[in-house]
Amino acid sequence: YSQPIGGGIAYEGYASPSGVGYDIGCGNKAARTQLTRADLDALGGVENLMDEITQRISFGMGVPARERADHPVLDRIRHADFAPQRKLAQLAESQLGTVGAGNHYVNLMEDEQGFVWVGVHFGSRGLGHTIASGLPFEGKASDGEMDSPPVLFEIDSELGEAYVAAMELAGEYAYAGRDVVVAKVLEILGAESVHEVHNHHNFAWREEH
Repeated sequence: YSQPIGGGIAYEGYASPSGVGYDIGCGNKAARTQLTRADLDALGGVENLMDEITQRISFGMGVPARERADHPVLDRIRHADFAPQRKLAQLAESQLGTVGAGNHYVNLMEDEQGFVWVGVHFGSRGLGHTIASGLPFEGKASDGEMDSPPVLFEIDSELGEAYVAAMELAGEYAYAGRDVVVAKVLEILGAESVHEVHNHHNFAWREEH
């Protein structure tokens, strides 16, 4: 049987790349700072700060990071169990800390108490899309129309286990990317995070409860 979960469909005994989504681990992170709007004005104003953010953080499809970042997840990709994912290590390194296009963003926001938040939305970039769109799976998960039949791998098969492992690592990479971008914006603002919220969609972790 099948049941809806998050952004896709989970089929008992199967993994579904098309159900999970092609931007694996896409989601949001928001960090509240100790700053107020007046503090941003003292730093040159929101417009100038956003100009610096867009100069230092790369936006757009397929773009590399202007400022390279390191993170433990990169080493896990370099030594991944799934060989095709290891071949994506250079892509992962080049795009860590980039944001993407479409509805992906970096925002500065003010809450009801007047505190400034840094908010971001994006996922696993080219790494996740390459995994889900089928390159490592010999074209077996290629993109299709919205009403196309779901792509299914038997979860206990070699292919299914490889996809699940690759999906989970791409999800970790998405989290790492959001952490890197938020940290960069906090650096630009000269601020610290005093509270964080992190959520996500487009994956299906295997969990025991």
